[in-house]
Amino acid sequence: MTKLTLRNVSRTFGSVVAVDDFSLALAQGEFVALLGPSGCGKTTTLRMIAGLLDPSAGTIEMDGEVISSPGSSLPPEKRGMSMIFQSYAIWPNMTVAENVAFGLQVRRVSRAETRTKVEQILDVVQMRHLRDRYPAELSGGQQQRVALARAIVVQPAVLLLDEPLSNLDANLREEMRYEIRRLHDEFHITTVYVTHDQAEAMVTSDRIAVMNQGRVEQVDEPRALYARPRTRFVAGFIGRTNFLDGEVRDGEVAFDRFAIGLEQFAEAPALSGRVSFSLRPQSIRLLRQRPPASSGSSAIPGHVVQRAYLGEHWDYVVRPADSGLQLRVTARPHEVFEVGETVWLEVDPRQMAHIQ
Repeated sequence: MTKLTLRNVSRTFGSVVAVDDFSLALAQGEFVALLGPSGCGKTTTLRMIAGLLDPSAGTIEMDGEVISSPGSSLPPEKRGMSMIFQSYAIWPNMTVAENVAFGLQVRRVSRAETRTKVEQILDVVQMRHLRDRYPAELSGGQQQRVALARAIVVQPAVLLLDEPLSNLDANLREEMRYEIRRLHDEFHITTVYVTHDQAEAMVTSDRIAVMNQGRVEQVDEPRALYARPRTRFVAGFIGRTNFLDGEVRDGEVAFDRFAIGLEQFAEAPALSGRVSFSLRPQSIRLLRQRPPASSGSSAIPGHVVQRAYLGEHWDYVVRPADSGLQLRVTARPHEVFEVGETVWLEVDPRQMAHIQ
C-alpha cells in the first residue's frame, strides 16, 4: 500500500529551480534515502514533505489525501510526522526521559501511558541507564539516540531525517547507520532519509533516490543502483568506477586499442553507435597468465602503472597495452603486482553497466 506520494513536485526560489519535477511513491513501512551532493534539492524536498515549504508545482499525498500543493498545504503539526535535524534539537534543560516524553505530553497522552512508552523506547535505544542525564552530559551518539527515541515514541506516520549523522565522527557514524536500520526493522515506520553519504544510504535504505541539480537521476534498491547505474552521474556518485567509451561496429564494441565481442554484453540488443559503460574496480581481475578463452570473460594485456596498499585490499592503476586508458583495479591483499609488471586484465562484459 502506498503511504506517501510526490507527484511532479517542483520548488523554485526566484529564478533558481531547487527541485524540478520530482516524482516518487513510498510504500507503507518503506525506508527511502534521498542521496546527492550539496545543493541538489534533497533537503528542500524533505522540507516540502514536512510542510515547512510549499511546492511551486505538483502535489504531495499521504494515504491518498493531498497534504501539499501550490495553493494549499496542511500545517506541519497536523501531518503526524516526526523530523530529526542535523543539530538533533533536543531540549538542553530537560533530562533524557523528559525529552523523550515531550511529544507524548503535547499529544495529551496520560502520565501512566507516557511513562510506560518512555521506558520501552529507552530500552530499545539502550538509554534507560541514562534517563536522568541532561544533553550536555551525553556524547554525540547518545544525543542522537535521544533524538531518535523522541521521534519514534509518538509513532509517526512518516519519519523524516535530515543528515542526522553529519555531526558524528567516522566510527560513531558507522555504528549509528546500523542502529537506524535496526530501529526501522523493529518499528517499520515509513522513512525519508536525506544524506550526501552513499555508505549511509546503502546501509539504511530499502531504495535510494539519487538526485542531481534538482532532478531524480535514478531510484532503485542499493544493490541494483550500484551494479546497474543508468547514468554517468549515478555511476560516479555511488562508489568508484571506471568509465569506458566505445563504438559498436562489426559485431564488436571497440574501445581504445582493444575490443570486446558484442554478444558478450548483457544489454547487447540495446547497444548501437557510440556507447559508454561503467566498470567497477572490483569487477576486474589481474592475472600473470592469460585466462582460458572458455571463461566467458575478455582478456586484455596491460601493465601496472601505480599501486597503493590499503590493508584490506590493493588499489592498482593499470594501463591496457598501447591504450591511453588507465583502469582502477581492486585486488585482494595477497594479489601482489609490481609497478611496471605486465599483466592480463580479465573483464566480464556482463558486469559492465551501459550508461547514458
